[in-house]
Amino acid sequence: MSTPAAEHAVGRAEADGIAARARGLTKAYGSGETTVLALDSVDVDIMRGRFTAVMGPSGSGKSTLMHCLAGLDTVSAGQVWLGDTEITGLKDRELTRLRRDRIGFMFQSFNLIPTLNAAENITLPMDIAGQRPDQKWLDQVIDTLGLRDRLKHRPAQLSGGQQQRVACARALASRPELIFADEPTGNLDSRAGLEVLGFLREAVDDLGQTVVMVTHDPGAAAHSDLVLFLGDGRIVDEMERPTAEAVLERMKRFDTIRVTFDGGGAGAGGAIPGEGSGASSGSGAMAPDGGSGDVTLDKD
Repeated sequence: MSTPAAEHAVGRAEADGIAARARGLTKAYGSGETTVLALDSVDVDIMRGRFTAVMGPSGSGKSTLMHCLAGLDTVSAGQVWLGDTEITGLKDRELTRLRRDRIGFMFQSFNLIPTLNAAENITLPMDIAGQRPDQKWLDQVIDTLGLRDRLKHRPAQLSGGQQQRVACARALASRPELIFADEPTGNLDSRAGLEVLGFLREAVDDLGQTVVMVTHDPGAAAHSDLVLFLGDGRIVDEMERPTAEAVLERMKRFDTIRVTFDGGGAGAGGAIPGEGSGASSGSGAMAPDGGSGDVTLDKD
């Protein structure tokens, strides 16, 4: 962050160079006694040109935060901006256009069309929108991700790591302002997962992209510039220049936190939609704590 920790609120940054921000972001599910407060008046800034990881226990609201920042879910209260555009008041059609033109997405599931080859999958969103890719940029993305010799292959002919690289190229193809990645290594073994994380790091360092990644894995978070920690639906801590060991130690403080509307504490129920618990399949050795993986497959 650009100011000492004692001089700014956790999750907040200077106004210049902010890719996305939220003020008073609140999200509640259900009503009455069954209400679950997933996000509790969150203030957060996502810095442009940086790799930000979002971590927290299952049910802490990390995937919900990503969905609200990306316009994939509505908010109960508060405001969200992408750049200078407030998205909380946009109509569905406007949100769809904004997500298509200004945001890239990666999910745990690769979401590739099996009948299309890699090149066609990469450009599919732009083809649907009737847009022509910037070929120079697209070539740079393809070469950075090492996909040049795989463009004619269909998903079934690619390994899991190669499929996620195609998904990464698809997210980058339109040169979006922001890329949201929800557990992008969750379906990969440790080697393929490290490869994809390396490419996300390169997207920031070499291509100037902005990445926000939700993860339960301290090893994955160690690839970021900044980790934001969620607990009880709020951003409770942050860590710059993280290491896997430091993140794991910090997470031990939060591993029993449960989000409930009435503050009932651990085990009081109130699971957040999209914030599931349980081991992430195929995660291999990516999570040194053997922790749970939150699986969210929402897509526009």
